[in-house]
Amino acid sequence: MKYRVAIIFTFLLIAGCSSTKTVSKKGFSSEETKLIMNSDSLKPMRVYKITSKTDSLLLRTKSSYIKPNPKNPVLKTFVKRLYVTVTDSMSLGVGVAAPQVGISKNIIWVQRFDKENFPFEVYLNPEIVEYSEKKQTAREGCLSIPNRIDTLNCRALTIKIEYDTMAGKHKSETVGNFTSVIFQHEIDHLNGILYLDHLKKETQDAKK
Repeated sequence: MKYRVAIIFTFLLIAGCSSTKTVSKKGFSSEETKLIMNSDSLKPMRVYKITSKTDSLLLRTKSSYIKPNPKNPVLKTFVKRLYVTVTDSMSLGVGVAAPQVGISKNIIWVQRFDKENFPFEVYLNPEIVEYSEKKQTAREGCLSIPNRIDTLNCRALTIKIEYDTMAGKHKSETVGNFTSVIFQHEIDHLNGILYLDHLKKETQDAKK
């Protein structure tokens, strides 16, 4: 009997671990897939705003890992729609993060002002692994925060980032100046952080 119980317990433990592994590798949820595939890849997605309570809840939610796969039709469609959204005439942003359109996955588009012709580039699972001690002052706005622009003094002048490409290659690079501000802003979104949070902290620190 004890032997049988031990076998059952071992099976449940393995099943539990397998289940966790499956979840961690899972891509888009059924709700996210429906939202992404409800139009073709040339149509912008709705940008979530902090002026909406339900939108704000998602904007404050930490996003999760997305497995790079250039053959995944949902991922391909979403990356294209996210690009169309940030370059749409109604938005015209310099960067956008997946949570801003209701998708809690680690995906961002950034305009590279440090490269010729200022191209937009997509990054999967981006992470900042190093911040310079030297800071910079920059004006920031946000597609999710309508009709507002503020000056922040807390952004690192240079950062080192690691990320995945759509093809599944893991890369790292150092980015500086205003382009690094865009990366910091968009990666904040993936962690449920808005630039207003930094502004509030700066204001509080100034009063001390």
